[in-house]
Amino acid sequence: MYPSGCYEIARLGRTLTQWRAAFLAYWATGRSSNGGTEAVNGLIELARRIARGFTNYDNYRLCES
Repeated sequence: MYPSGCYEIARLGRTLTQWRAAFLAYWATGRSSNGGTEAVNGLIELARRIARGFTNYDNYRLCES
């Protein structure tokens, strides 16, 4: 269907088309991202995984030491 090497270029074109809105939003917002928010969310999720199901923070704190 595609000559040698053109399949990858066609796939890249489809990917860029799908992500068009996200790419344009990056430039429209002054090249800002939500990386800081994602980092904080990652730390919160890590604490939840470490808690291993404790529903009471005081119980979690007692087992932590």
